[in-house]
Amino acid sequence: MKTSLFLLLLPFYALSQDSLSSHYKIYSTYKQKLATVNDIVDDLANADVLFFGEEHSDSTDHYLEFTLFKKLAEKYPGKFALSMEMFETDCQNVLDEYLDGFIREKNFIAEARAWHNYKDYRPLIEWAKANHIPVIAANAPARYVNMANRLGLVSLEQLNKSSKSYLPPLPIDTATGAYYEKFLQVMGGHDAMSGMQMFQAQNLWDATMGWAISRFAKAHRGYKIFQLNGSFHSEEKLGAAAQLKKYAPKIRMLNIANYDDENFDNPDWNKLSKNGDYIIITDPKLPKTF
Repeated sequence: MKTSLFLLLLPFYALSQDSLSSHYKIYSTYKQKLATVNDIVDDLANADVLFFGEEHSDSTDHYLEFTLFKKLAEKYPGKFALSMEMFETDCQNVLDEYLDGFIREKNFIAEARAWHNYKDYRPLIEWAKANHIPVIAANAPARYVNMANRLGLVSLEQLNKSSKSYLPPLPIDTATGAYYEKFLQVMGGHDAMSGMQMFQAQNLWDATMGWAISRFAKAHRGYKIFQLNGSFHSEEKLGAAAQLKKYAPKIRMLNIANYDDENFDNPDWNKLSKNGDYIIITDPKLPKTF
């Protein structure tokens, strides 16, 4: 590894497994017992896509993502890709140009519209760049999410061919049932929503991520894909995970969900077991960032 890259990633090495062991526990919901990062890596042998549902501001999540990412890259050399909610589909070319070493990081951050906490994802991007690992810009462009939120999904039909190329095939299916009920609960019920446009915008987010993953998977047979997104997008294999299944019915997936729970030594399996194949439980009394 180049010295500069080592220095870049030094903080992550300093945060050892031992120093963070009090912050989190990983459980296999199938086995209802403690699991390790290596268990998840091994389990992906029987799946194609691993969803990591993160809390965007949680340093423990970012540490575990990077740990998983490195181990997966080592286990599946030349057959592994990273997919991220944190970059939008119309920025794929900019992302590729940076990974290929054509443009400066300053230009990449500006023109790929990197998130305000890009420092939390930078080690992943730099590792991918150094090891020639593809990265999928999976999220819907924010301007189209805003458009759907104001005018509904039907408004996207008015876009030209070039604009539509950044989106899944239209019309986009709007989820019903459990996902809608979860969304209502989070938003505070029907009274807190002025109409269906907000939920339709959520579905545009999810569908674009599912479509971006499926498109890459179809073009890269045999690859393992590590998808990072906010936890709500993939809990219970709903949201983006369910949309992925619509675009690629035969694809096999695992998901990791994330929760705060003071009683993380004795999980409530009735509450948690349906939410993910693996559950990361963090202690809410401990700091989220460090």
